[in-house]
Amino acid sequence: MDSSHNSQVTVHDATLRDGQHPVQHQLDVPQLRAYAGAASAAGVPVVEVGHGNGLGASSRQIGYARLDDATMLETVREALTGTSRMGVFMVPGWGTGADISQAADCGADVVRIAAHCTEATVMRRHLGVVRELGLEAQAVLLMSHMASAERLAEECGRAAEYGAQAIGIMDSAGHYLPSDVTERIRAIVAAVDVPVIFHGHNNLSMAVANSIAAVEAGARVIDACARGFGAGAGNTSLEALVAVLHRSGHETGIDLPALLRAADIAHDRLMAGPPVIDSVTLASGLAGVFSGFKPRVLKASRAAGVDPLEVFAELGRRQVVAGQEDLIDEVVRSLKAAS
Repeated sequence: MDSSHNSQVTVHDATLRDGQHPVQHQLDVPQLRAYAGAASAAGVPVVEVGHGNGLGASSRQIGYARLDDATMLETVREALTGTSRMGVFMVPGWGTGADISQAADCGADVVRIAAHCTEATVMRRHLGVVRELGLEAQAVLLMSHMASAERLAEECGRAAEYGAQAIGIMDSAGHYLPSDVTERIRAIVAAVDVPVIFHGHNNLSMAVANSIAAVEAGARVIDACARGFGAGAGNTSLEALVAVLHRSGHETGIDLPALLRAADIAHDRLMAGPPVIDSVTLASGLAGVFSGFKPRVLKASRAAGVDPLEVFAELGRRQVVAGQEDLIDEVVRSLKAAS
């Protein structure tokens, strides 16, 4: 494990992908172009773009995007300058090998394949497709708080065997404390010989602290979004993360003043307002439930006259994950019947 100062950290900017969640995947071409150009001018290494749930995910179940995948990717590809690379995200079952091939045709450089934290085996074929296309293949495990450090290390080891060139975990529910991150990242770093990724959410106001803990434990790819733009209470704040990394002696290759200007563009052009930690997102983090459930939980709870905090608590007890949105209505009905 290398936690020495002056180590290089690659910052992966998910603003134009994870940031789609709070605007119901409705970012348009001028918005994508404006932010991608500004992030690229700041020297952000990877700018990720797409539907909030990734390639091929635009659907009735989880929301139709304003733009199709190809339009989003082509717009961002044209806006990127300098050394910035374009990243995409895909969950098998929502996206397919054909979606990966289309992303390659649109100029994607980095492809993230994601799976539930105990199901790395579903990544195998798609990681192979990415490698065959000559793109950088990365693997991330979702809802990682649901598995032990040992199990996560085992799953990451499998992803490495399948060809992943960087591997890591997402704190999809914003549930971690720094000690949780340290334990898990150390175990993963010890298990693989490729860069380790950490992706934080801010439900407990710990996203930057957790990201720094990940770096100090050996992670070398850290995800963040401008102004924390993302589902629920938001993601790790990109500009705050870079500022703290620089102050801590870690190199990112990012021009911080230019990044602050990009963050201002995100604030002014992409969102109605920055994410906030409210009672519902805090309850979501404590329960270990995906932050993106917030709009549907609030809608169903209000219609039924049920406390949304109780809904999140029950969803947490059932260990519901993204893709199981239909269970929200079932939980609301059961709580209504019991009241």
